[in-house]
Amino acid sequence: MDDEYDGMEIEDEVEHTEALEALDGGFDLDNFLGGRDMMRYDNIAESSSSGHGGTGVNLNLTLGDGPSSSSSAHVPERDVPDHDSHKKRPKVNSLSLFQSFGNDWDCKLASASSDNDNYDFLGRGYNINQGSFKNEFHYLSSVLNDGKSEIVIDSSNGRDIRDGEMRMDLTDDLLHMVFSFLDPINLCRAAKVCRQWRTASAHEDFWKKLNFENRNISLEQFEDMCHRYPKATELNINGAPANHLLAMNAMSSLRNLEVLIVGRGQLGETFFQDLTGCPKLRSLIVNDATLGNGIQEIPIYHDQLRHLQIVKCRVLRISVRCSQLRTLSLKRSTMAHAALNCPLLHDLDIASCHKLSDAAIRSAATSCPLLESLDMSNCSCVSDETLREIALTCANLHVLNASYCQNVSLESVRLPMLTVLKLHSCEGITSASMTAIAYSSMLEVLELDNCSLLTSVSLDLPRLQNIRLVHCRKLIELNLRSVGLSSIKVSNCPSLQRIRITSNSLQKLVLQKQESLTTLALQCQSLCEVDLTDCESLTDSICEVFSDGGGCPLLRSLTLDNCESLTVVSFRSTTIVNLSLAGCRAISSLELNCPFLEHVSLDGCDHLERASFFPVGLQSLNLGICPKLNSLHIEAERMVLLELKGCGVLSEASINCPLLTSLDASFCSQLTDDCLSATTTSCPLIESLILMSCASIGPDGLSSLRWLRHLISLDLSYTFLTNLQPVFHSCLQLKVLKLQACKYLTDSSLEPLYKNDALPSLCDLDLSYGTLCQSAIEDLLACCTHLTHVSLNGCVNVHDLDWGSDAFQLPEPTIDLELSAERPNRLLQNLNCVGCLNIKKVIIPPVARCVHLSSLNLSLSANLKEVDLACYNLCFLNLSNCCSLEILKLECPKLSSLFLQSCNINEDAVDVAISQCNMLETLDVRFCPKIHPASMGRLRAACPNLKRIFSSLASM
Repeated sequence: MDDEYDGMEIEDEVEHTEALEALDGGFDLDNFLGGRDMMRYDNIAESSSSGHGGTGVNLNLTLGDGPSSSSSAHVPERDVPDHDSHKKRPKVNSLSLFQSFGNDWDCKLASASSDNDNYDFLGRGYNINQGSFKNEFHYLSSVLNDGKSEIVIDSSNGRDIRDGEMRMDLTDDLLHMVFSFLDPINLCRAAKVCRQWRTASAHEDFWKKLNFENRNISLEQFEDMCHRYPKATELNINGAPANHLLAMNAMSSLRNLEVLIVGRGQLGETFFQDLTGCPKLRSLIVNDATLGNGIQEIPIYHDQLRHLQIVKCRVLRISVRCSQLRTLSLKRSTMAHAALNCPLLHDLDIASCHKLSDAAIRSAATSCPLLESLDMSNCSCVSDETLREIALTCANLHVLNASYCQNVSLESVRLPMLTVLKLHSCEGITSASMTAIAYSSMLEVLELDNCSLLTSVSLDLPRLQNIRLVHCRKLIELNLRSVGLSSIKVSNCPSLQRIRITSNSLQKLVLQKQESLTTLALQCQSLCEVDLTDCESLTDSICEVFSDGGGCPLLRSLTLDNCESLTVVSFRSTTIVNLSLAGCRAISSLELNCPFLEHVSLDGCDHLERASFFPVGLQSLNLGICPKLNSLHIEAERMVLLELKGCGVLSEASINCPLLTSLDASFCSQLTDDCLSATTTSCPLIESLILMSCASIGPDGLSSLRWLRHLISLDLSYTFLTNLQPVFHSCLQLKVLKLQACKYLTDSSLEPLYKNDALPSLCDLDLSYGTLCQSAIEDLLACCTHLTHVSLNGCVNVHDLDWGSDAFQLPEPTIDLELSAERPNRLLQNLNCVGCLNIKKVIIPPVARCVHLSSLNLSLSANLKEVDLACYNLCFLNLSNCCSLEILKLECPKLSSLFLQSCNINEDAVDVAISQCNMLETLDVRFCPKIHPASMGRLRAACPNLKRIFSSLASM
């Protein structure tokens, strides 16, 4: 008898699980368990155990591709099997299981709602990870049958004892709590784990909302689900086969149904007649369906229905009589007539019902006296007469959407309670319509997009908050007065010339690409940001609008990019922080009296001739993009960086920036000594000064550098200087001196550096492309041991650098009475001699004491033949394009990068040279005619640490 009962129970559970699988989209548990469905595991276990004289249940779950014989061999037999043990639920450590849920199911429990009713079952927002259950099955396999400990039931207190330890029972209440976090799809999967889980997951609390949308469920499976869960309150069968039969079955079986969603099929007349048999129904949604036979009237009568949607349905006539109905949508349906008897209806949507006549729309709307929202967009037959009737009948109408209604002009229509009005693409809306709209004193939202005949908008609406005017091609004037206006969208109105706005709530105004806009008047007490990009017709008078007293007392950001009609710009504002005039090419004069201005953009203002920043709060300013600038006045107490690079005609400059630390006046060829003297006096904190190509700067200007007590970097490259005495006397703290291409300096110009210890802090000296003689260079390198960076690029008088010869010997140390001082080390770190064509030999022996030299660049020295280096800290050596190189000797244990590109050296010399460079990582021997690509292995063997070897694909 027990076996027969169990067989019936299992068969019943099989049917239930098949229904769940239909809800789960045909999910196959075999993908996880690798064996037969777990719904039949009890029967299999009983039959296998009965052959051994016992009725124990095997709960071992495997994760392999099929049943594992090895795993089953390790399952111990029960010593004293209970004769009815197959009817007892196995007991496990519920605390450990709950901790497993906390770890393995954390991603699901954290995102799920604690209240299962809050799950949006009717939607499809849940995300199913089909591979997330492997850890759970593996855990349960080990917990439910560990094969090592015996579970003894203590019937006296309901607890089990394992190995002498008392453990809690995994109760149904605990499972119920855990499963309350799962969505329906995961509940279906949990039901396939074991009988206890299947029983727990089938609790009716979890199945209040049934979603079979677009699922291929049979009528038998659906009936089974309805039979099992008669208390379900929501049902979605949209897109399921046999919609009519499923819906009829649902209404007869689910007496608590409140929400029903059907569609994508044919619904017979009997479906709507039987709606009254569903007394608790509150919401009915019918999507994309054929109602009846398509040519008959469909009655929808229900006394408790609150929400009804008949969307995109095919029907000739429809009659709705629902005394409690609040919202009704007939959107995109084909009915030619709609009879409504819904005295409490608040929201009516008949958008895109093209076959509804003007009279039918009037009859439907006026039959609902409590109507508050009406959407009749794309109903081309609607006339002003219908709107007048609706206005008289529906005194509480707040929202009206009459977009794409070509016959609507609103003339003589009065809607005083209206708060939202949408009139997109209404050709009948003209300037005369504004008179009617002005009567809607409660109006908050107004949308007039694509009203092609609208030429003028003038409204004084105290509650207006949002207005849209997009693609109004003939709109010329816009005049808005509203204390509450907070959002305005005006775009692609090419004829718009005049705008006047009064508002206390507007904070941001964007009027981009209004090419014809010439007049803008604003009285906006809260306006903070304005964007007038590409308003190319705006004139200089716009400056008054945004200056103090212009009507925008809180303005902080102003964008006037590409306003090409602006010529003389002058702003006097105590609030502007950001100003952009990029692309305003016609501006010739700029005056900014904005003490709090922090950012200004002048990109593209290449015709600017006069600029005054007096005063401003700028911290940095770049005027190098203004090549025609000839007069400059700056007073900025916070400015630290000023760039005038490229202002080639700048002749008059007054710079008063007490915190300025960096000034770049490169190529300011007209900058005079007087301007430099005035700048050094008013900007005493300058640390970096670039006067490259400032040909008008002479000794008087350089003498004024004495006021710059913090000057550490000075660039006088490409100047006509002949005497550097003012620099030696004035810049005692100088660390960097650049004298590139100063070809008028004499051989004795630098003698104070190595004879009189001038500029004792100097560490970086650039003499590239100069004309100093060989002896002057040798004396400099020999005596100025404190230099760390020296550049002699392109110097034609640089010959052999034999640091072992007498010319490069370090000076004799001073002799103390008691102890002779040791010869000091050179501090030189970087030496650049790029393109020195007269160098034939470079020798730096240990006696040169270049212990700090880390980088040596001799590239493009075409006549260089011999390089012999003994530099302990040298890391970088570039000999590329030294095509005459034949001898290379390196005692540089820390060398990491060696470049020999296009050198004529043979591979034997390279092999010997790098053999002592144990830290070499990069070697470039491309285009070396005497180094064959096949010998790369040999070079790598010579230096095992090599990581990158660059070589040509074929020998030259």
